[in-house]
Amino acid sequence: MSTVDIRAATAQVHRAEWARIVASLTKRFGDLDVAEEAAAEAFAVAVERWPADGLPPNPGAWLTTAANRKAIDRLRREGKRDEKQVAAERLYGERHDQDGDPYADLFGTADDIEDERLRLIFTCCHPALAMESRVALTLRMVGGLTVPEIARAFLVQETAMARRITRAKAKIKAAGIPYRVPSAQDLPVRVSGVLAVLFLVFNEGYLATGSASDPVRRDLTGEAIRLTRLIRDLLPDDGEVAGLLALMLLTEARHAARVSADGELVPLDEQDRGAWDAQLVAEGHALVRERLAAGAAPGRYQLLAAINAVHTSAREMRDTDWSQVVALYDQLVRVDPSPVVALNRAVAVAELSGAQAALAEVDALEEQLAGYHAYHAVRADLRRRLGLDEASRAAYDRAIELAGNTAETAFLVRRRDQV
Repeated sequence: MSTVDIRAATAQVHRAEWARIVASLTKRFGDLDVAEEAAAEAFAVAVERWPADGLPPNPGAWLTTAANRKAIDRLRREGKRDEKQVAAERLYGERHDQDGDPYADLFGTADDIEDERLRLIFTCCHPALAMESRVALTLRMVGGLTVPEIARAFLVQETAMARRITRAKAKIKAAGIPYRVPSAQDLPVRVSGVLAVLFLVFNEGYLATGSASDPVRRDLTGEAIRLTRLIRDLLPDDGEVAGLLALMLLTEARHAARVSADGELVPLDEQDRGAWDAQLVAEGHALVRERLAAGAAPGRYQLLAAINAVHTSAREMRDTDWSQVVALYDQLVRVDPSPVVALNRAVAVAELSGAQAALAEVDALEEQLAGYHAYHAVRADLRRRLGLDEASRAAYDRAIELAGNTAETAFLVRRRDQV
């Protein structure tokens, strides 16, 4: 393999093995800090040595052993070895001295590894942590993103993000947050918390992006999808996990058509549907069909995915089955009676029953959504359809004031100027 190929393979191994190695070390040493540092040091050694020595036969096992050694070295330096850590050191020594592959699996079976990754995810997403800390810790410990990458994605200083992650790990240790999968009784609530973290990560990358080519934000949506796939592998029977993955895939499938070459947001009715990623659409539709076949009452993510499936099934905007979209929103309102859901339902009502009926529903949300740019954008469009030009322009002006990124602002300015 060439040096370039080895570097590319190393990056692939990093993404595939990071969570497993951190989870294994956390189980072995009982300390997230030790696990993170040891894993990072092991990958740093790999980046330095593999281009010269060649890719090892089992890169994951090589990294696991190297990380284990780094963790023991740190504990020796700090003189903080407890019984568990002494046992780990003895285990490493025994395995390393055995004949055969010194990088043989140190930490159990494939089922053990899956269980440890689940424990790591639930620990990072524990409800005792603030949501921003859960997000940062999950991206670092489970996703393997560096502190600078996470800081850039969330538009904060590296030092501030490093402190956030450090405080989160310290709180886990000080509060004695257990490193375990929740009980069957607590699992549904805790899974929903994990999914909320992943959905927030995805939305941060997808909704806040200012251009079509921002590599950090696109990386963030990709990471959210990758982590949700991991959760799906670990919890294959959970309907909301499948729903969230389907929702992400169907949303991400439209990415290439979402922003124009001029950096302007392209709404759904103007998008080039031929530019959508057919493979992601097909995978998302398959997941939605799977959940429908299961016959269980759908949750929030499954309903959102089903709505997106209707949109992505239509060849043209005019082919959209708006009665089905409204019916799905009716179910969603019962599950999630939030004003944003009601606003999105009103948009579908406008297509099915006309702008006047929808405007009455939108106006009723003013008190709750007065500071939300999309509320004013929807209101402006409905007024435009009804010929209320002056009121429409005023609503567009307010939406422009509140818009979160340049692509959306450019779209709203164009729409306002067309009134």
